[in-house]
Amino acid sequence: MKLDDCTQRTQNALHIRGIIAIAIVTLIWATTFPLTKDAVTSFSPAVLTASRFTVAAAIFTPHLRSLNVQILRDGIVLGLLLFACFAFQARGLETANANRGGFIFSLNVIIVPLLGALFGQPLLLKTLLAAGVALTGIGIMCWENGSLGMGDLLLFGDTFMYGVYMLVLQQTAQRHLTLSLTAIQLWIVAVLSTIWAVPDLSVGQFETLSNNYGIVLYLGLVGTAGTTWLETIGQQWISASEAALLCILDPVLTSVFSFWLLGEKFGVRGLIGTPLVLTALILSQSKSQYIDRKLIFGGEHV
Repeated sequence: MKLDDCTQRTQNALHIRGIIAIAIVTLIWATTFPLTKDAVTSFSPAVLTASRFTVAAAIFTPHLRSLNVQILRDGIVLGLLLFACFAFQARGLETANANRGGFIFSLNVIIVPLLGALFGQPLLLKTLLAAGVALTGIGIMCWENGSLGMGDLLLFGDTFMYGVYMLVLQQTAQRHLTLSLTAIQLWIVAVLSTIWAVPDLSVGQFETLSNNYGIVLYLGLVGTAGTTWLETIGQQWISASEAALLCILDPVLTSVFSFWLLGEKFGVRGLIGTPLVLTALILSQSKSQYIDRKLIFGGEHV
């Protein structure tokens, strides 16, 4: 067997692992939107964010050994971006619908490749086509009538910051041990969110936390520690744009879990939108000379 064939097979295997890792992240995220929406009705977003990240960071504490300046720098930048994402999300879900939150977050499918193009990364025609089909399907599924509120605008901020986070992670994930890089990110967010939560701490908040320890543990261990680590692993092997495309399944699954956990509607629009989202996912992974062309700011690049 030729060396080039072995190398190609190895790269393909790693690419598939990256897809699986991000797919698992998407599945978990779909459960966290309705759970977070439900949780912020009981206690403050700051306390919830601090609680889940403190739990997550504690699990990764042993991996803070043998750090160097470069990984500290990259981890701090990622941690700051991640803190902004979760702060916007927690505040936004106080008033925004969980289904609408899933739709807004899905805008990363177009934000990430466009931001990447600004920094010189290739922009494929099929990426734009898949993004258009996906947003159409998700819009049919999740968008209700009514004007945008402050919660929606905060969720837009969450989406934009997460797009930047994904691009930065793509550039840094291959340079460091994933466990150590994850540990730094989680501790940065845990410290910042604890400072943010200090004004909201009260006896009532501690009682609420004790009554909702199951949700906090799930959000901390699975929805925060698990997803941050898996995304760091996945983006070693796939691009930020591809990861964003895979995340289009998030609104579909969010709608299912919101229907199941919160009693939100999932009817005819869901049945129409879901096939469009799945079509976009297939389109994003397809190979064709007609749609694999690279575009730079609307012009074809050969």
